[in-house]
Amino acid sequence: MSGIIHEFIPENWVERYLGGKGIRPIMLATMIGAIAPVCCWGSLPIALSFRKKGATLGPVFSILVATPATSISAVFVTYRFMGLKFAIYAFFAVIIIGLIMGSIGEFLDIKITDRNNGVLDNKTEDSCHCCSCGGKSTFWRRVRGALKFAFIDMPKEIGLQLIIGLFLAALVTSVAPIGFWIKSYLAQGCGYLFVILYGLIMYMCATCSVPLVHAFVNQGLNIGAGMCLLLLGPVVSYATILVLKKEFGFKVLVVFVASIAALCLLTGYLYTFI
Repeated sequence: MSGIIHEFIPENWVERYLGGKGIRPIMLATMIGAIAPVCCWGSLPIALSFRKKGATLGPVFSILVATPATSISAVFVTYRFMGLKFAIYAFFAVIIIGLIMGSIGEFLDIKITDRNNGVLDNKTEDSCHCCSCGGKSTFWRRVRGALKFAFIDMPKEIGLQLIIGLFLAALVTSVAPIGFWIKSYLAQGCGYLFVILYGLIMYMCATCSVPLVHAFVNQGLNIGAGMCLLLLGPVVSYATILVLKKEFGFKVLVVFVASIAALCLLTGYLYTFI
């Protein structure tokens, strides 16, 4: 998908619909993300590709939140495991959080430094053929360019961070006695602190995280903390943190992580009153 965006979606289209100020680009990015069945790792190259094409930081934030946090399949799986009320609440919570995060991104006065490595610089020779370049570009040249961007350029850019994040997530899963801690210490308010830390580190997709949340709740985790984990876990992982820091800088990373953690915590807590 990132390769297709890089090669076939015109920059003027992205600048027109996702590059302007105001709520419209943020709403469009949020709705695109909400229906796309893409995980948090998949949303990273997609968001970077839109950024290269001229999208502002607001829609990029919305894509990074709404794309991994929910999808049509995730809604049905959530309904099956957690019930209709939980599924509807989670879906609309993702939409609202995506809009808020997009608005936060719009207020950030950030200029991402061009690293001149052929991935973030949309004026390099490698990405020149995404436009007409004097009419010499062909369909198959664009296909080759899309494949090169997707499987060579993008893995070079963020592959190491993704591998490190996956390794750390597997390590935490392997050595942490999760079930014991939930039963003994996390049945009450401490569960919120646990899911914030767990969700920020672990890699979880929106659909596959539902059975995990269901198991946590059945073991005694507060239902609000379960909602918080369902929203936060798919959006942020250690790999996401590494990529955000590398591509957008430390300031953007801190604002993004702090904002999404606070919003998911508040959303989960409010669910306990429904």
